[in-house]
Amino acid sequence: MSSLHGQAVTCEIITNVARLAEVADILSQQSEIAVDLEMDSLHHYQEKVCLIQVSSRLENWLIDPLACRDLSPLAGPFGDPSILVVMHGADYDIRSLHRDFGIEVTNLFDTMIAARFLGIPEFGLAALLKARFGIELDKKYQKADWSKRPLSREMSAYAMADTSDLLPLYDQFSHELLQKGRLKWLEEECRLVCQARVAEKEGPLFLYCKGAGKLKGRSLAVLEELLQLRDRQSRLLDRPPFKILSVETLQEIAEIRPRSLGELATIKGMTAGQLARHGEALLAAVAHGMEIPEQKLPVYPRSRKNDVVEGAKERLRQLKGWRDQKSAELGLEPGVLAPNWMLESVADIAGATRATLDEIAGLRNWQKQLFGEELIEIVAEG
Repeated sequence: MSSLHGQAVTCEIITNVARLAEVADILSQQSEIAVDLEMDSLHHYQEKVCLIQVSSRLENWLIDPLACRDLSPLAGPFGDPSILVVMHGADYDIRSLHRDFGIEVTNLFDTMIAARFLGIPEFGLAALLKARFGIELDKKYQKADWSKRPLSREMSAYAMADTSDLLPLYDQFSHELLQKGRLKWLEEECRLVCQARVAEKEGPLFLYCKGAGKLKGRSLAVLEELLQLRDRQSRLLDRPPFKILSVETLQEIAEIRPRSLGELATIKGMTAGQLARHGEALLAAVAHGMEIPEQKLPVYPRSRKNDVVEGAKERLRQLKGWRDQKSAELGLEPGVLAPNWMLESVADIAGATRATLDEIAGLRNWQKQLFGEELIEIVAEG
C-alpha cells in the first residue's frame, strides 16, 4: 500500500492505555486529524467498534479497543473544537464512538458530504482516492470480522488506507468548497452529523423490519413472534439476525402461516439447515401468533398526513421543476440540493413566508439563504 507521496504507509498498533495517552498528546497538538472505524456488525449479534484508525500529517496509528479498554485519552483531541476531525461518511462512526466509548466529535469535516456538495457523482472513498491521487484501495477486507486477533499485516494495511490519504483529500475539497462558496454548507451539515446518536429500539420489532408495513392484523402478529424468535436465536448464537433467517423469509412465513415442516420447507429462502435448526421453533412461533385474540392484534402505525392540501400537488410539481433547473445550474444532484421531503413540506404551505420556512424541521440555513426567497415565490404563484 502506498501513500500519496509514494512512500509505504507505516503504522503503530496501540494496545495499552499508557501508549494511547502519549498518542493522544501528539494528536492534541495537531490542527487536523483523520479518523475511521472498523466494526463487526456482519459477524456478531451486538455490534462493537473493533479498530480505530487515526492519521496525522506525518504519522498513522491503529488503536485496538479490544486490547486497550480505556479510550478516554481520545476524548480530548476528538472533542477539541480547535482540532478538525476529518472522516468519510462519518454519521454511523460518530454514533458508534458515542455509543461504545462516550466520545464526541465537535469539529468535523466529512469528505463524503464535501464530494456531494462539489457535485462529484462517485463519492465513495475508493473512487475519490483513485480519481484524485491514482491510489487503488483494495476492498478485500471490507466485510472481514474485525474482532478477530491477531490482525494480519494485510488487514492492518487495509484499515490504515482509509485514513492515510484523507488529509490531502480534505486539503483539496476544502479549497474547492471555499472557491464555490459552499464551505459554510458543509460546516452546517457536519455540525448536525456531530449530534447523531444511536437510538434505543422501543416497541415491537416489526417497527424496525423493512417491508413490515404491508402486513396487517394476524400476519403482523405472526411476524412479530418470528422476529422475537430470531432475535433470541441471534443473541444465543452471537450472530447477526440476518444470518439466522432473512426478513423476506420471515415475512413469507407470516403471510402463508405453515402448520407443518413440509409446508415450511416450501417457503422461499428456507434452507435444509435452517429447517433442521429452527423448524419446530418457527412453527411454534406461528402457532403462538395465531392464538392472539382479535382485539389484541397489532396495527402498523401510519402517519396521519392529510391526503391532499389544497393546491399542494401543483405547487410540488412546480417545485420539482425548479429543483431540476437549479440543481443543473449548480452541478448538484437534485436530492442534495433539495430532497423530496423538503419540497413536499414547502408545497403544503399556502402563502409561505420566511417565518413559515423556519418552521420546517430539517430545512438547513444554507438552503434558506441560497434559495429561500425562490421557494416563497414559487409557492405564492402556485
